[in-house]
Amino acid sequence: MTDFPRLIATLCEADVAFILVGGVAATIHGSSRLTQDVDIVYRRDSDNLTRLERALAPHHPYLRGAPRGLPFEWSAATLKRGLNFTLTTDIGDIDILGEIVGGGDYERLFDESIEIELFGHRCRCLNLAALIRAKRAAGRPRDLEVVAELEALRDGLGER
Repeated sequence: MTDFPRLIATLCEADVAFILVGGVAATIHGSSRLTQDVDIVYRRDSDNLTRLERALAPHHPYLRGAPRGLPFEWSAATLKRGLNFTLTTDIGDIDILGEIVGGGDYERLFDESIEIELFGHRCRCLNLAALIRAKRAAGRPRDLEVVAELEALRDGLGER
């Protein structure tokens, strides 16, 4: 079970530069769907990779779905060599994404994000239009299902 407040606090208190995307972002915009993890797009500069490594290290990040014992080194170097990681930690599941389909990387998404307060911490969340575009581009059945709900929320807010 993901401890959403603690996971968000862990990232924010370590000053990790990230943007919430995925199910948590959808919930922030009013979706009624439940999510099991936190999805973030993270800035990939060296300092932020180090902050991300240090933030999650005490919570024993490991590749979600991989058999225990498989060699995996949680480090800024690993983050630099990879791009997208689906992880399990002692405080819950997190997908750390260097970029997303239909949106791009942190720098590209920054102008399409909004600042919010979540669990007492200031962080960034993908705006509704960008979230709809990303969900549609992902094309998975569960993403397409939430697109209809997000569009209804957008239309109810008078956004286009």
